[in-house]
Formats: sequence, structure tokens, C-alpha cells
Amino acid sequence: MTEQKTLSKKLLVEGNDDKHVVLALCKKYAIAETFDVVDCKGIENLFEQIPIWFKISGIDTIGVIVDADIDLNTRWDTIKNLLKPHGFSSATEGLPDTGLIIGNGIQTFGVWIMPNNNTNGMLEDFISLLVPDSDKLLPIANTILKEIEEKKLNLYSKTHQSKALIHTWLAWQENPGTPLGLSITKKYLSHNSAVCEQFIEWLTKLFDQNTISPCPQE
Repeated sequence: MTEQKTLSKKLLVEGNDDKHVVLALCKKYAIAETFDVVDCKGIENLFEQIPIWFKISGIDTIGVIVDADIDLNTRWDTIKNLLKPHGFSSATEGLPDTGLIIGNGIQTFGVWIMPNNNTNGMLEDFISLLVPDSDKLLPIANTILKEIEEKKLNLYSKTHQSKALIHTWLAWQENPGTPLGLSITKKYLSHNSAVCEQFIEWLTKLFDQNTISPCPQE
């Protein structure tokens, strides 16, 4: 754990893309910097760090954002097992579509499983949901990927199809190859989508923001 302990609230994420997407969305929604975003550099490191943060003095809120990948239920079961030794006995039910926020009387814990808490997938699936409805390039990118897969020319796995899709789409924007977080800042993506607003509401509630600032008009 290389992050310096500066704030009492921590948001643990799998990697650099996750971190910068969160920071870009927080900027767009004018969410105050009351928490640190900790890049755990991988899902296994993130799981290892959860119990450690519970034991650090002064930490009152811990949130995690992880990918569901190919098995949402397995991911959720892993998190529940990590919570049980720390008094979160209420973490026994299914994961709410709106994300989970629970307490043990001492600390608050929250979890959002990408893309939307109820389907398999990852950050890139969440990002794909932010592509404006009027966009004409994403369907073309999707068609091309399907053609490549039908011909068995794809070198990426089926699991990473959403990564291939969104990065193909980003390669066709004004500045090709723009990183995910910066693509929000540049307004290639519509942060006003329903799933994004639900995510922002979860983030806001978890870190004790009083109100959700209205999103700036495009």
C-alpha cells in the first residue's frame, strides 16, 4: 500500500483507469474531495487491502469499486466474506442495483460492482453506457468487432470484448486514443446517463455529501 493516509475516507479501485474515471465524474458533478481514491493495482491487491484499511486508526469510510468480470455472484461472495470478520453481518443479501452502503457501528462500507451491480462486465461496459444515444460510431465499431470474431481474427478474449469495443470507438474520436477518464472531461461521453447518475448518487451517499450537484448543461 503506497498511498499516503491523508483523509479518513477511502475509495479503493482496481486500477488507474478506474481512478481517473471516478475523478473525472467527481469533477463534472462538483463532488467535494472528501475521500482519497486509492489505485490498488489489481483486484487481488484490492481484496488484500480491504481488511488492512479496516484496522487503520482514523478510517471511518471505505468504498470499493470492482469489475464483475464473468461472474458477478462470485465477486460479491468474495466481498461478503471479507466483510464478515469486521461486523458487517447485514451483508448477507443480494447486492442492490443502486450499490451497497452498510455500517458496523464504527465504520461505513460501500461497494459498487461494475458495470451496474446486476450484470457481468467491467469498467468499459459502464463507459459504453455513457456513449450518447445519438452516437453513430459505436454500432459500427460493434459490427466490425463481430465480423472479426466471426472470422476468428480477434486476439482479445471474449471477456475483454467491451475493452476492445470502447477503445476502438475512442480511436475514432477527435483525439484518437484518449484515456477513459479524459474522454469524460472532453465530453465524448455523456455523464448524464441514468447508470452514471445512479453511480454518482451511491458515491455521494457513501462519502456523506449533503447534496448531489446538478450536472452542468451540455
